[in-house]
Amino acid sequence: MLSYDDTKPLIAMVVPTGIGASIGGYAGDASLTARMFAENFNVIVNPNVVNAACFSGITDNMLYTEGWTLTQFIKGNINLIPSYGNKIGIIFDKGISQGILNVHLNTVNAVKTIYGVNIVGYEITDEPCNVEFFTNSNGISTGSVMNNQTLVEAGKKLINKGAQVIAVVCKFEEPPEDNYKEGEGVDIVGGVEAVISHYLARELKVPVVHSPAFENITISRELVDAKSSAEYITPTFLPCLLIALNNAPLFSSQKVEHYISIDKLKALIMPFDSLGSSIVLDAELKKIPVYAVKENTTVLNISKDVIKNKNIIEIDTYKNCRKLLKEKI
Repeated sequence: MLSYDDTKPLIAMVVPTGIGASIGGYAGDASLTARMFAENFNVIVNPNVVNAACFSGITDNMLYTEGWTLTQFIKGNINLIPSYGNKIGIIFDKGISQGILNVHLNTVNAVKTIYGVNIVGYEITDEPCNVEFFTNSNGISTGSVMNNQTLVEAGKKLINKGAQVIAVVCKFEEPPEDNYKEGEGVDIVGGVEAVISHYLARELKVPVVHSPAFENITISRELVDAKSSAEYITPTFLPCLLIALNNAPLFSSQKVEHYISIDKLKALIMPFDSLGSSIVLDAELKKIPVYAVKENTTVLNISKDVIKNKNIIEIDTYKNCRKLLKEKI
């Protein structure tokens, strides 16, 4: 059974994707921090916090919630519904070669065998998706999908097959050399992954998370930084999606059985200088305390002083944030 305990307070620990967060900007390197909070709280996390290629930092009392769903939840437009054993559908980009597709299908079968996830099927898009990714003038990872409607159509087919949640795998070109493997800089593909998942979750009204497929699946023999290492020892990043989607919360605009409303959220925890997003403003409007953790910095440089918000609580470390929350809620 699902171990979500509704007697524990609910908080959200968010690390936005593609902004070079010193904690959570790489490959599941914020997992231990999220698990620390999960010892005392139910924790809403975005995939960027716990996704680590062939590993996942998810626990049963974490609510794995992608960006569009999180935004709508904090606005109060939807409620989260704890779920277990979700029916998972998978979209594969037609641009993926047969050999690489086979690697991903072997991965799906391995995760099914070991974790017992319920895969209702997969759909290959009718046309290549043609994903582009880059960093903008502010150093933020972003990108676009030239053919996003083909993803929507594949997603609808999976929902008709009974899928409750969807994993998406699009073909990506090889990224340019950068300092990511040294544990520095910005994950250049992360931003467009968020674009894809946000768009499809909005269009399909189900949880959606994305994983890239690269043609070069050679395992690196180079020693890389620990924060990035999970992505250098596997040919596919799909396992973490399937593991976490298995128990990801569903959502509804209605007050269905066992629903979790925004009224339950006791705190929103953000990196120190990533306070420009709508979830921060909406949390403030709903009188939900926002904590900005100084040990986690990003390329955004949007602190409480920049947005002139005196109500945001600055705190030095995640450890001390947990200590303070244990005392206050």
